[in-house]
Amino acid sequence: MNELHERVDVVVAGAGPVGLMLACELGLAGVRVTVLERRTDIDQTIKAGALNHPTLQALDRRGLSPKLAEAREATLARMAEFRRMQAEAAAAKQAAQQAQQADQPAGQPGVQPPQPGRPEQRPVKFVGHFGGLLLDGNNLDPADPDLAGEARLGTLGMVSQQQLEAILEERAIELGVDIRRGVTLTSFEDHGDRVVITTDQGVLEAGWLAGCDGGRSTVRKLAGFDFPGTDPEITAYQAMAEMTDTDGLEPGWHITPTGVYAFGPMPGRVLVAEFGGAPTDRTSPVTEAELEGAVRRVTGVPVTVTGIKTCTRFTDNARQVPVYRQGRVLLAGDAAHVHSPFGGQGLNLGVGDAMNLGWKLAATIAGWAPEGLLDTYTAERHPIGAWVLNWTRAQIAIMRPDPHARAIRAVVEDLAGTVDGTTYLAKRISGVWQHYDLAGDHPLTGRSAPELELSDGSCLPDHLHAGRTVLFDFSDDAELRAAADEYADRLTVVTANAAGSELRALLVRPDGFVAWASEEPGAGELPKRLAEWLG
Repeated sequence: MNELHERVDVVVAGAGPVGLMLACELGLAGVRVTVLERRTDIDQTIKAGALNHPTLQALDRRGLSPKLAEAREATLARMAEFRRMQAEAAAAKQAAQQAQQADQPAGQPGVQPPQPGRPEQRPVKFVGHFGGLLLDGNNLDPADPDLAGEARLGTLGMVSQQQLEAILEERAIELGVDIRRGVTLTSFEDHGDRVVITTDQGVLEAGWLAGCDGGRSTVRKLAGFDFPGTDPEITAYQAMAEMTDTDGLEPGWHITPTGVYAFGPMPGRVLVAEFGGAPTDRTSPVTEAELEGAVRRVTGVPVTVTGIKTCTRFTDNARQVPVYRQGRVLLAGDAAHVHSPFGGQGLNLGVGDAMNLGWKLAATIAGWAPEGLLDTYTAERHPIGAWVLNWTRAQIAIMRPDPHARAIRAVVEDLAGTVDGTTYLAKRISGVWQHYDLAGDHPLTGRSAPELELSDGSCLPDHLHAGRTVLFDFSDDAELRAAADEYADRLTVVTANAAGSELRALLVRPDGFVAWASEEPGAGELPKRLAEWLG
């Protein structure tokens, strides 16, 4: 980057999954994008490890499911290695106990053989956790219609943040996005019609600046966004570490007198959370002694940490900006909202922000956006972000070690073990409930588009790869197509039958959400909705 002004449409600060997803959405629409990232490579610090349903849908709607499938296979291989190691450890322990029993005099207690006639326990089908309470997928209501759409994509969810970033970076480069690593944004000025951005390597001029630079966002701080919320109660660590004397660590999530811990599902992966407020040091690398002390205090197991591959400390600090836009500066992901990672909502929430913002910002730059379109970004995404903050706060509340919290936890645990309780919690964790409050009477309006199989052999998401609004004409209705004619430069029309559906037409926004749906012949309110969303 030289010292002269360079002009682009959008500068995105941050090349994490949110910044890269936003850059891909903008690049898909032909917007000139430059991404600035202070790191020289993808951060390998252990972070998010799974994608929820809205994120999987978003990536599938951009044709990235094959890449996700490849990444998932690598993840499953690491999980299988952990299970193998645990099985070997359990077998060795049992063999030692049996040897000890054989050496005992008759009549002394030893390892008890399996009791005949005792029913076998059904294997747990893990579908998430709430505050460390494991949810068993065997308890899900199979008739719940909200869960029907998960079957096709649900198996792709085991993808790490680093894997996702690599996929998105490759895609962004294919779309012509300019990614500049090793560049730090130091200041900017919003001039009302442009933003002048200063970095440690020169100056850029952009129409818009998008802060996707994480929970300690430089863009948010420099722009002066308010950031209200609640202070942290915990100090927690997540690590991939080399440890000895781990026999007492049980796989899965566990509550203890001092906090919560999780062990697995990868070799060496451990997470511990203890109460007592935020750590005094948030910036220096976690040492082996620091991690070892936390694991011992929370688990009561005298492990020895002999090496750290990757480790992060975090808190339950929960904050959210009141608006996601000030002038020509926008925020997305952790720059707009921070919270604890319990329940795996953070990365997924940020990808949802990027999908919602991308097409609206691109339409604004192209000049055809209807009045107020960009303001719907805050209106639609802020309530979902607020829900996530409260969802994580509730989990902290039932993990506290005090008697009142443990009493509430026992009640929640009972409820979570029921069909209704498991189904409710799993639906919330998976994100299938997410929707926007849009104008229209049809129950699909404002919800993620159904994954309908079409008569031409395609699936509805296949027609969203280009990032355009799509009108699905399921009844070969000339009136529908006539209403859409004047929007041909920003609207795709697909005429095909939808198997097993009573729908006659569906208007789907670029982010995959339904703007209008009808089971009646004719255009109905379609012209009004086209004007509302397409100008």
